[in-house]
Amino acid sequence: MTDEALMVRAQAGDTDAFAQLYDCYSERALRIARAVCRNQSTAEDAVQEGFLAIWRSRANYRPDAGSFQAWSMTIMRNRAIDSCRRAAVRPRTQTNDAYDDRLQIDPNPTTPQGAVVAQSEREGLIASLRQLPEAQAKVIVLAFFGELSHSEIAKLLGLPHGTVKGRVRLGLEKLRREMEVADAG
Repeated sequence: MTDEALMVRAQAGDTDAFAQLYDCYSERALRIARAVCRNQSTAEDAVQEGFLAIWRSRANYRPDAGSFQAWSMTIMRNRAIDSCRRAAVRPRTQTNDAYDDRLQIDPNPTTPQGAVVAQSEREGLIASLRQLPEAQAKVIVLAFFGELSHSEIAKLLGLPHGTVKGRVRLGLEKLRREMEVADAG
């Protein structure tokens, strides 16, 4: 059964159809929320709020206006942004770096030296990402740390597929050049 057919059933109050949509899209929604938010807990809250919003606004979904995937993942992205904004209002004990919690080069180093190297590599990557134009940095973070495909990013950001591919390619080329200069220096 297609997503659109499941959503029509969900619009009629069929919770089993909605559960099937949840099962199909919950992992993707969490990847999007993690790419937008700064930590796992905020991302999980955003996904829960997102699916609740989808259920509450299910009557507004029109299959002729676009796919269920695009509609629902846009809602997820917006909920993740809202969750991050709410979290930003609360006092933080962690850094304000937008990339920090998404970038994990070696999340469990086994030696103190490994921890120092991992932290140094992470800081270098974050600094390099900050040097990129925002549009390129955004698609790279979504692709590599949000684990989204180029097609998923294109739908999420409302961009042509080729634009996303081009931004990723250009951004990676700039990152590679910058890292080569850093390694040579």
